[in-house]
Amino acid sequence: MTQYPVAETFVSINGEGTHAGQLAVFIRFRGCNLHCSFCDTMWVNQPDTPYTGMTAEQLCQRVQETGVNNVTITGGEPLLQPDIARLLARLAETPDRYIEIETNGSVNLAPFVSISPSVCFTMDYKLPGSGMEAHMCTDNFALLKPQDTVKFVVGSRADLDRALEIIREYDLTHRCHVYFSPVFGSIEPVKIVEFMLEHTLNDVNLQLQMHKVIWDPEKRGV
Repeated sequence: MTQYPVAETFVSINGEGTHAGQLAVFIRFRGCNLHCSFCDTMWVNQPDTPYTGMTAEQLCQRVQETGVNNVTITGGEPLLQPDIARLLARLAETPDRYIEIETNGSVNLAPFVSISPSVCFTMDYKLPGSGMEAHMCTDNFALLKPQDTVKFVVGSRADLDRALEIIREYDLTHRCHVYFSPVFGSIEPVKIVEFMLEHTLNDVNLQLQMHKVIWDPEKRGV
């Protein structure tokens, strides 16, 4: 039976995305295939990161015990975990549960998009400032549904310009939710707002990482 490398589980609020401010159960897996310059969970990507091996049944029980309907699957890169589709399907068996997968944009979504209407994706597109743009799987854009999200983490005007190119090339605002999120400490949110005004970016959302406003930005488990 598959045991997933779980770095941590906790209940907090969603700090970003379409369910920002709502309670959520977080399941964070160890390991990632990318090394973004701005990564704020680098600790979980190290080979020696401590973890607990948990089965799908144990994770479903952990979620059930909380009584919280929103589940955020994150990492690292959760879609790299062996047999992750089985866990997602098991979690989706409970009615009224919303399951959000935070994925880095490099993993093909095709094996996962039909698991359940309850499973939604928040997919990053890594911009030039991340150093990881070459790893993006742009075929994923055609698989996204209206309830899914593309998130651009921007650290500079060059990142904003590139994000706009991608939004227009793939008509993202007519396909799914679109968010701009500033690299913490690298760009002032007002600069992003000014860019949105300059280009009349209807249906693009600015989001701030709420958990970094409420708690210390380095605090884990929130």
